[in-house]
Amino acid sequence: MSTPRTLHLNAFLMSTGQHEASWRLPESDPIANTKVEHYQRLARIAERGKLDSIFFADSPVLFGEVGRRPAGKLEPTVLLTAIAGATEKIGLIATASTTYNEPFNLARRFASVDWVSGGRAGWNVVTTAGPDAARNFGVDDQPAHAVRYQRAAEFIEVARKLWDSWDDDAIVADKAEGVWGDAGRIRTIDHEGKHFRVRGPLNVPRSPQGHPLIVQAGSSESGKDLAARCAEAVFTAHQTLADARAFYADLKARTAAVGRDPEGIKILPGIVPVIGATEAEALKLERELDELIKPEYAREQLAKTLRVAPEDLPLDRQLPADLPSEDEIEGAKSRYTLIVELARREQLTVRQLIGRLGGGRGHRTFAGTAEQVADAIQEWFDGGAADGFNIMPPVLPSGLETFVDQVVPVLQDRGLFRREYTASTLRGHYGLERPASRYAGIEAPQLTSIGSGF
Repeated sequence: MSTPRTLHLNAFLMSTGQHEASWRLPESDPIANTKVEHYQRLARIAERGKLDSIFFADSPVLFGEVGRRPAGKLEPTVLLTAIAGATEKIGLIATASTTYNEPFNLARRFASVDWVSGGRAGWNVVTTAGPDAARNFGVDDQPAHAVRYQRAAEFIEVARKLWDSWDDDAIVADKAEGVWGDAGRIRTIDHEGKHFRVRGPLNVPRSPQGHPLIVQAGSSESGKDLAARCAEAVFTAHQTLADARAFYADLKARTAAVGRDPEGIKILPGIVPVIGATEAEALKLERELDELIKPEYAREQLAKTLRVAPEDLPLDRQLPADLPSEDEIEGAKSRYTLIVELARREQLTVRQLIGRLGGGRGHRTFAGTAEQVADAIQEWFDGGAADGFNIMPPVLPSGLETFVDQVVPVLQDRGLFRREYTASTLRGHYGLERPASRYAGIEAPQLTSIGSGF
């Protein structure tokens, strides 16, 4: 008898919450985004709910209008290290760019987090769009969309080679013989490709998970191709069950087409749950949050996303008819299309669209009771649209506490979610095997002296 399929749940943590006006609520701390204690508390709440993982988005640029919401982020792998010491089981996922990093440094950083956390690290791979980020690294403009994804694929390949450059049994630690490590089980990788030339080996032993979990969030054609080849979990955004189901089927088929088991990739759409004791109470909370949005800031950001001037977006009119096509967009292609289709499908004015995006930036928002939120999650899970969800509380910490204390028990009672952790690693939570080293059983060439001992 096969084991019943159960949900995977990740908590997407963002300062005071996903809703851009959450920081304006009386109970919110507007500088929580710089407080380690805030995030440690959130991680412990998520762990109390037995969630698979927590996740931090990141970008190598000051994002958006600083007048609009808390801006400035702690470097996420540093933050995860602090959280690792305050938790025991929950997975720890951070975003890092393949466009503005080098494979050796990033492979070392995530292997280190995996060691510090006892095997709970995950890397959300992003390619980073936008000229502002490029200029922080001495580049006049962003590389082309296709080039960024080509670089990302090679970047991941190099990182995996580096993680495998130590055999699992390379550390001998024989005090009697005075032998700490076996050089025959550590190797250079000698990678030479289009974008990178890396000798190796990594200066960190093979970590508890072998490879930290690879997560991916791009839903363009290039993004889906990269996910099919490399990702083990995918964060995605959809507004309708039909769209989510089509994406799910497409990505699972692409994964099978490249020779991978489709069960080896977990697809997790985002959902912003606004939860009340009654549906009316939840809708009231949603309205109160939306009324705190400052439309002048939000319109500025929407104009940047749509590649138009703010004055071309009158607040009480629908989007202009002559917007760019997706092919003309170099960054965040799938999110651009999602926003435009949402506005066209529901005939939203710019003001109404700003309200819809203020809660989840294109992710599905859902207001209702705990039972209704559980129903919404189950409908997509049972309907072939998701393996789980990226939970995006609109307000933190209260929204996460309510989800853990009210929605999770409903899902548990329905047999859809674990009551206790059955694994101690992030891969274990997602039901994924620890990967074998590509070099297992292959004798490494004798290492010459590398670096200096002084």
